[in-house]
Amino acid sequence: MTPVCVWPVEAVLGEGPVWLANEGAVYFVDIKRHNVHRFEVSTGETRTWSAPAQCGFVVPYAGDTFVCGLQGGLYRFTPLTGRFELLGRVEGELPGNRLNDGYADARGRLWFGSMDDAEVEPTGSLYMADESGEIVARDSGYVITNGPAMSPDGRTLYHGDTMNRVVYAFDIASDGTLSGKRPFAAIAGTGHPDGMAVDSGGFVWIALFGGARIERYSPGGALVDQITFPCSNVTKLAFGGDDLRTVYATTARKGLSQEQLREEPLAGGLFSFRSPVPGQVQSVCAAALG
Repeated sequence: MTPVCVWPVEAVLGEGPVWLANEGAVYFVDIKRHNVHRFEVSTGETRTWSAPAQCGFVVPYAGDTFVCGLQGGLYRFTPLTGRFELLGRVEGELPGNRLNDGYADARGRLWFGSMDDAEVEPTGSLYMADESGEIVARDSGYVITNGPAMSPDGRTLYHGDTMNRVVYAFDIASDGTLSGKRPFAAIAGTGHPDGMAVDSGGFVWIALFGGARIERYSPGGALVDQITFPCSNVTKLAFGGDDLRTVYATTARKGLSQEQLREEPLAGGLFSFRSPVPGQVQSVCAAALG
């Protein structure tokens, strides 16, 4: 599991990779540059669109569109036209906040978090949008939210408190209500937990910002493996390829000094490596937003 840079895009804050099997492509964002990127695996062809604000995540949505979490709300993004259409405001009363990380579960519900863009105040919350489109806060009190991800049986949600360096596990009821919040993994050594993904065996893979690695945890919370990167800030991963065993991981240049950037020339690139186990199928958001 040796990561290889497949696109040295030099993202300031690369995030949120998702695999589109029908296109054989990976979509991801550069939050600070307001960009949505696309990398086509078979040809290496790349494409970039500009978003109207900081874009925290991109998740497959109805037709050939995506739902994106921008600063101020949820938007429908149509790659064919490059258009961003507002679906609904989120936290309009908190102009210092932005949306950060998002995920669609197997039932099509959208899970996403907000955060203080200054990374100081605990004004962030974890939200869920169900099939009806209703957006409900399920947890709060975060400076930086990260990595909503779910177990294969749909009974456990994982969510990261980046600043406190802990990933929590929650029990999920059929209506999306969360209970039983408990620490799942506390990060030791360098790095803060960023985005994450759960493989088909229920093992949780956590990207570490400032830790130059991805850590893999058993369903019981034991650290079982790690994948080291040639750059400090690893932000999130997604399973892709025909067998869902090719991992794509985003990285960031944010916070690195000029000396560190010279030492880490691939920082901000999109990386790939092979996994010994497959991931889960990328779900489509089915929430009736807008």
